[in-house]
Amino acid sequence: MGYYINYYMDYFLYLLPALIVTIVAQVMVSRTYSKYSKVRSGRGYTGAMAARAILDSNGLQNVGIEHISGNLTDHYDPRTNVVRLSDSVYNSDSVAAIGVAAHEVGHAVQQNRGYLPMKIRAAIIPATQIGSKIAIPLFFIGLILSFEYLTTIGIILFSATVLFQLVTLPVEFNASRRALQTIEQDHFLEGGEVTGAKKVLSAAAMTYVAGLLMAIMQLLRLLAIAGRRND
Repeated sequence: MGYYINYYMDYFLYLLPALIVTIVAQVMVSRTYSKYSKVRSGRGYTGAMAARAILDSNGLQNVGIEHISGNLTDHYDPRTNVVRLSDSVYNSDSVAAIGVAAHEVGHAVQQNRGYLPMKIRAAIIPATQIGSKIAIPLFFIGLILSFEYLTTIGIILFSATVLFQLVTLPVEFNASRRALQTIEQDHFLEGGEVTGAKKVLSAAAMTYVAGLLMAIMQLLRLLAIAGRRND
């Protein structure tokens, strides 16, 4: 009985605070994006137009731009060298759309210039994909069967997820910084429009901070559980 009490106490101690931060971050993104998606840019660029112009100005004519369904599903795919923009960004001339499009182009620029944190993140993706699927099951199978080596492997694999989240922070913050510099210097947005784009990208960045916090707290929870079982 004591084990199960401690199990649920661990949940409230480690995961609940991180979950609250994650929810708050998601709400902030939704509200901020919704607000500035209604503010049209003065120069009338759409997300796709801005993305193409920024890519071309960086000598990245070989990087494609595609439309992808969904909301805020925007991303840069380094495997196919394509920037994919969502329904709410591709044809939209809003401040939010241009900010998001410029951010994704920032990842393409990072790839082209060999940005080190992006290289590191790409290198650990395979381990992260494996770890995210089997780390927790292995950990608890090891606990149930008293196979300590399985719990250790589970913790090591989950640590790859934490490392991925950690490396993701500089990648995302740098892409946003590049985006804001470009849209201001090249006058895609002007005045208060730049401030709006900055608020959108800052809110989005907080989701990555929340993701890292959640991963760290989950790892600490696994270590706490394993530590009690070994006592």
